[in-house]
Amino acid sequence: MIKIVNYFLIPVLIFLSAYCGGIITNRGMNWYKKLKLPSFTPPGYFIGFVWTIIFILLAVSIIIASLDLSGNVLLWLVALFILNLIMNFLWSELFFGRHLIGLAVIESLLLEFSVLALIIYIWPISVLAAALLFPYAGWVGFATGLTYVIWLLNKR
Repeated sequence: MIKIVNYFLIPVLIFLSAYCGGIITNRGMNWYKKLKLPSFTPPGYFIGFVWTIIFILLAVSIIIASLDLSGNVLLWLVALFILNLIMNFLWSELFFGRHLIGLAVIESLLLEFSVLALIIYIWPISVLAAALLFPYAGWVGFATGLTYVIWLLNKR
């Protein structure tokens, strides 16, 4: 029964986080289009594609890692996973929703730490599940740098 819940609940939570973040992002696109962006800013369709792949990998990773867990080990995994989803959503809220680019840089660093915490926590449970999160860590690192440069180009 727990496995069925995992197969359903984990993707639903990721979808909800991505969907809510997407709503905020879409609402902030007029503002975003007025920003000075660095030349290495990827096009929007590419960013959306990458996030889709990352969210799929995150779901597979958490499902694999949680299959045989119970007790406190499972609770910690769930806590880190939910914290990560909250951090992911919060970046969209700070950047696109509230236009607080400087705070979004700091939050993005914290998001990166949450991804790294997931990787470190999952590694002893499943190397494969942890490795599936490497693209997430790399992308958030890139996004943090991009956000920082956008902040530098647009601070007043």
